[in-house]
Amino acid sequence: MTSTHAFWLAGRQATGETTFDVTSPWDGRVVGTVSVPTDAQVEEAVAAAHAVVDEFAATPAHVRAAALDHVSKRLAERTEEIAQLISAENGKPIKWARGEVGRAVSVFRFAAEEARRFNGGEAQRLDTDAGGQGRLALTRRFPKGVVLGIAPFNFPLNLCAHKIAPAIAVGAPIILKPAPATPLSGLVLGELLAETELPAGSWSVLPVLNESMPALVKDERLPVISFTGSDKVGYAIQESVPHKHCTLELGGNGAAVVLDDWSSEEDLDWAATRIATFSNYQGGQSCISVQRVIADASVYDRLVPKIVAAVERQGTGDPSDDATDVGPLVSEDAAKRVESWVDEAVSGGAKVLTGGRRDGAAYAPTVIADLPADATLACEEVFGPVLTLHRVDGEGEAFAEVNNSKFGLQTGVFTHDLQTAFRAHRALEVGGVIVGDVPSYRADQMPYGGVKQSGVGREGVKYAMDDYTYERVLVLTGLAL
Repeated sequence: MTSTHAFWLAGRQATGETTFDVTSPWDGRVVGTVSVPTDAQVEEAVAAAHAVVDEFAATPAHVRAAALDHVSKRLAERTEEIAQLISAENGKPIKWARGEVGRAVSVFRFAAEEARRFNGGEAQRLDTDAGGQGRLALTRRFPKGVVLGIAPFNFPLNLCAHKIAPAIAVGAPIILKPAPATPLSGLVLGELLAETELPAGSWSVLPVLNESMPALVKDERLPVISFTGSDKVGYAIQESVPHKHCTLELGGNGAAVVLDDWSSEEDLDWAATRIATFSNYQGGQSCISVQRVIADASVYDRLVPKIVAAVERQGTGDPSDDATDVGPLVSEDAAKRVESWVDEAVSGGAKVLTGGRRDGAAYAPTVIADLPADATLACEEVFGPVLTLHRVDGEGEAFAEVNNSKFGLQTGVFTHDLQTAFRAHRALEVGGVIVGDVPSYRADQMPYGGVKQSGVGREGVKYAMDDYTYERVLVLTGLAL
C-alpha cells in the first residue's frame, strides 16, 4: 500500500483533509498519494511567508548560501533515487531523469555562489554636476516580496529548482506549487530544505489543485509570480493580476535551421543526430525541443533521409530501461491530442515519413513533410515527439520562416560562418540563438526566456535573482569625495 506524502507548510510537514494519486504514464501504477492543503493551510503558508519578508531579506548571505549548498549536495547524494522518482511520475526515460537531477544540483550550486556575490552594491559619484557636490549614490537590490512559483510537469525537479533557488539566494520567501501530475519531485526539495536553517515561513511546497489557484494568484501578499507552462494559462494569470510582477516562461515552436554551408556528410550526420535526439527527448515535452527543421534546398534532399533514419534509431519503451530514449507522454490524453493534430495535418496533405502511431500514452517518434501552413502543427506547440520538415531557398527565407510563428523562444542555426551567426542573432525574433546545434541547448546559468507569445522575463539563476528584486538607491550627503 502506498503511503501518503505530506506537503511542506512554512518549513514543516503537514497533511490536509483530501488526497490524490500520482500515477505512472507508462503503466498506470500508483507512484504516490499526495495530501492536498486545505484553504486554511494555504492561508497559513501565505501569512507565514508575508510575515517573514523583512527577516528573510536581512538573513546573512552565508546562511542562505549554506542552505543552497546543502540542497545541492543532498541532491547529488540522492541522484539515483530521485531520478527513479522523476521517471516514475513523469514517464521520462531514466537517463534523461538522471540528467535532470544533475542540472538541479548545478542550479542550487550556482545560486549558492550568486548569493555570496549578490548585492555588493554599485557606488556612483554625483558630483559630476555642481548640485551633486559631496554626494555619493549607493544602489543595492532588495526583494520585491513573496514569490509564488508555479512549476510544470515536464521538468518536475529542475524547474522547481529554478523557482526556489533564486528566491532563497536573494532572501525572498517563496511558495512553490508543483504540477499536480508530478508533485513528488518538488516535495523532495521540501525534504532537503527542511534540513537547513532557513527561517520558518520562508518557504512552502504546496501541491494545490489547479482549480484552487485563482485565489492564490490574486493574493496581494504575493507580489511576484514566476510561472512556467502554457501560453494560454500564463497570459490568463498576467491579465488577472496586471499590477503584479509576472515572469512567464511559456511555449515554443523550436526551429533548427540548416544552411547551405553546413553541407559535408559529417555536418549533416551531426545535424540529423542532434535533431532526432532533441525532437524526441522528454517525449518532445520541452519548450525548446525541435519541432521544425528549416533546411536550405541545397542540403534538404541529403539531410531528410538522415533525419528519418536517426529518428527511427530512437529507442522507445519502458522509461526505467537505460536503453530507452523516448518514453510515454505525461498522459494518454496528451498523446491523443498529438495524434489528433497529426491526423489533421495528414488529412490536409501532409506526409508521414516515419511514426504517426499512438499506443496508450506513448506516441511514436514522428517526422512529417509537406505540412499545410494552416495546420495546427504549424501554428501551435506540439509538445510531443513530432518533427516537421521545411525546404527553403537561402538564408533570408530561412530566417523569415523561423519568424513566421507566434512563438519566439530559441532557434538553432547550423552554419560555420561567423557573419551568418551574427546576422541570425540580429534577425531572429527569439530569446536565444544556438549556433552549430539545435535550439534545445540550455545552460542553467544563462539567461533563458522568449519573446512574442513565448513569455516575458528571463530565468537562469542570476537573471531570476534580478527579476525577484528591485533597485533602491541610497544617497549620502556631505562627503569629501
